[in-house]
Order: sequence, then structure tokens, then C-alpha cells
Amino acid sequence: MNTHPNMDHWAERCDLAAAFRWAAKLGMHEAVANHFSLSVNDDGTRFLMNPNQVHFSLVRASDLLLIDANDPATLDRPDAPDPTAWGLHSSIHRLCPHARCVMHTHSIFGTVLASLADSRLPPIDQNTATFFNRYVIDDQFGGLAFEEEGMRCASMLSNPALKVMIMGNHGVLVIGSNVADTFNRLYYFERAAETYIRALQTGQVLRVLSDEIAEKTARELDNYPGQADAHLSQIRRILDRDAPDYAN
Repeated sequence: MNTHPNMDHWAERCDLAAAFRWAAKLGMHEAVANHFSLSVNDDGTRFLMNPNQVHFSLVRASDLLLIDANDPATLDRPDAPDPTAWGLHSSIHRLCPHARCVMHTHSIFGTVLASLADSRLPPIDQNTATFFNRYVIDDQFGGLAFEEEGMRCASMLSNPALKVMIMGNHGVLVIGSNVADTFNRLYYFERAAETYIRALQTGQVLRVLSDEIAEKTARELDNYPGQADAHLSQIRRILDRDAPDYAN
């Protein structure tokens, strides 16, 4: 039985902690940087987020901060979040209520894609087609994501159809309706970016799908039943067996 005081939004906390652990297992983390957040109120302005400077592989459900995007004194708290996490995530949760969950990483292949002069992701397989016309490319990197930069990024996510931001010269940011939806999208985006980068490395001509088939595939995957929930459920089953302290 959990005895720690921080038990509010417990189911959401456990889901988010599992996502941190699995991101670390897959090598999608970066030292003690990068952040995931999850809204827990109706207008999206109160959200859970990882504590400052804690490695993804050590994050527990009870460690997650509960933050109010409308509280200007947040960075004065004794447990204040990383200031770039506050700048980026609070801006998105305040301005984009449809972005219930936000995951930002500097994962290798997503960041390689974001470092190319042309950061488009052509539909060359099923995974890359998943994101056809469903991402936005930010080509105006302005330095660390403090509040002004966070507001600029948030302004690019006002269209709910755009679920991924390829952050030029920076990394990738994915939004979704809950932890399962968002982590599944992050996972498949990284796989898609890896496929594309490795295909480029062959130096061969790419077999690019037509716009019609790419859109058809993306729509079919948009509505594919239960995959994201099953993915997170299986991750949690493995963690329950191998690293159950994530849910402490």
C-alpha cells in the first residue's frame, strides 16, 4: 500500500512514471534533461511533470511535480522545475488545451532529422506515413526554451491536427490526449526518423509513397483500435515485474 503523501492523480502519475522509465530503457533520454508533462484538470493548466535534474530511469510516481501554468511564482518554489521545462511546458498547457500530454526529447534520430536543412519526413514506410501532414517543423530556433521561446513554440501547436513538432536544431516534441497516446506517438516517431535516416545513409533512391496512399495509411493508423493503450499496458506489466518502484 502506498503511504507517501503525494497520491493525488495516482493513476496518471503511474502512467507518466512508466513512460519516463521506458524512455530511458530505449535510450530516448538525455542525461538529466528533457521533460514529459500531463494535464490533470479540465482546462489543461494544472499538470504533472518530472522534477528538476532527476534521471528518467529513477523517476517515481510520487516524485512528479504538480504545477499550475498560471502561477508566475512557480520558479520560486523550493521544488521548482527546470526553468526551460517551465518555459516550454507551461506555455503549451496554457495556450493549447488540446495538448493534454506533452513529451519533449533530444532522442538521437529525431534530433538528427531536426538538424537537417530539410527536416521533412517523407512517407517511405508505414511508420513514416503515420505522420504524413501531422507534424510542424520549427525552423526558428531561438536558444534555450525559456518563457519567450516556449510561447513561440506553443503558438505553432494551435492546430490540433499537428501532433508532432520537429524542433529544428533542437529535438522533437509530441503531444497527445493522454500518456498512452503520446508515448506511443513518440515511440513511433523515433522509429520513423530512424528508418528515414538509415535509408538516407544507403545513398540509394528512396521509394516514396504517393500522397494519397500516405494519407490513407495515416488515417487508418489514426483510428487503429487500442494500440496505444495496449502498448503502455504492456510496458507497465514489464516494469511491474522488473522495476516496480516506478509506481511508488
